[in-house]
Amino acid sequence: MTEKDSVIIYSGGLDSTTLLYEERLRVALAVTFDYGSNHAAREIACARHHCRQLGVEHLVIDLAFMKQYFQSSLLSGGEAIPDGSYDDDNMRSTVVPFRNGIMLSVACGLAESRGLKWVLIANHGGDHAIYPDCRPAFVEAMGAAMREGTYEGVQLCAPYTALTKADIVRRGAALGIDYAETYSCYRGGERHCGRCGTCTERREAFRLAGVPDPTIYES
Repeated sequence: MTEKDSVIIYSGGLDSTTLLYEERLRVALAVTFDYGSNHAAREIACARHHCRQLGVEHLVIDLAFMKQYFQSSLLSGGEAIPDGSYDDDNMRSTVVPFRNGIMLSVACGLAESRGLKWVLIANHGGDHAIYPDCRPAFVEAMGAAMREGTYEGVQLCAPYTALTKADIVRRGAALGIDYAETYSCYRGGERHCGRCGTCTERREAFRLAGVPDPTIYES
């Protein structure tokens, strides 16, 4: 039997839901961070759904200080999110400074507190141009810091770092994941807007993967 040795940073979005299902036999704890993003409530509801489905313990940790003190359109209301493609110029305003570094630090502390060996995160290759804390060099450096900063040498596992979102969709489809119960839109509406960069990326990932897109978009 596979040992439950891991904490997963789990947003309730497409990527981390796929990782949760792929690694479900080893996940002891899923942790969702509420840092005040426009889409937090929608993502958290999806995260709770999938953790119930899999019988995985789920924590929601409040990081409200980030909304209070950090600058990002992702924290400023849906109207602040630009329309258009998922690229550097268009999506840079959505960067939440050092978000993954903060979340990984907390998850590492949780792992050590519970005697767990690994922290899992679902950053992927499509994020590299936009988000500095999703890039391979960051993952390598943060992994080293986690190992050196814990008695038992907590390890970081980021298996999607070199994958595209289409690659992830293919893997999830093979597992039978219900992607209708995931949320991506940075505007945070009841339905995906279909126009912002992350909606555009989501649509394209299903198309490139050759997988039917179950998402209901406004436009």
